[in-house]
Amino acid sequence: MPELTGFAVPPAHVRAVDFGHVLVLIDYRTGRVRGLLPAAAERFRIAARTGHIGPLHGRLADQLLTAGLLTPAPADGPWPVIPALTAAASWGSTEHPAGIVRPGPVPISALPGGAGALAVVAAVKAVGDRGTAMNRVVRAVERAASTCRHPATPRQTEAAVRAVRAAGWHSPVRTACLEESAAVVLLLAARRLAVTWCHGIAADPVRLHAWVQTEDGAPVAEPESTLVYTPVLTIGGRHHRQS
Repeated sequence: MPELTGFAVPPAHVRAVDFGHVLVLIDYRTGRVRGLLPAAAERFRIAARTGHIGPLHGRLADQLLTAGLLTPAPADGPWPVIPALTAAASWGSTEHPAGIVRPGPVPISALPGGAGALAVVAAVKAVGDRGTAMNRVVRAVERAASTCRHPATPRQTEAAVRAVRAAGWHSPVRTACLEESAAVVLLLAARRLAVTWCHGIAADPVRLHAWVQTEDGAPVAEPESTLVYTPVLTIGGRHHRQS
């Protein structure tokens, strides 16, 4: 366990997201997620105001430090906590889109680009420690976004999304929202076209999602349910952030 100093702070790759009834910690280095229920969440909020770990009552502090979700700090200072969109508890009665939907037809000429972008993302995930694959994907998206010179139009972005999804339907490796959205960024970056990559979280139940949006902030080729997600990490466009 890291040496205790009495003060701590979440590392740069960790985000704290507060839904009120639950506080969620997301580690963008490993992709791991930890939820703090009401009592622990309140202790975390109190500690976040000053950076002093005393309110975490020892055991919780030890767990968060050992997991790398907090790191010792030399002095006090507040921690960033992202307020999340909240919804009334549905007790499981709210429906959310689920299942696999076959993508619509795309021009044959678009498939090689989509497949190539997905292959790059798969290679990025495969080369290196499996436990830090999420970090490598985020870094690849950052590098691609840094090369872009012009914003992609909604039409260009939707075409890229559909090309990647069509190619992903036949992919032999895992192709979900993380892989798809990262591949879209890479595909457009090959033409120096920029979009904003978003990774967000929603509650009831707690779930994660990744998508791309254009300069106007509109998610592209996404269901309306994407609007309930609070963006936690955004890369590209005016919203560029380092993780």
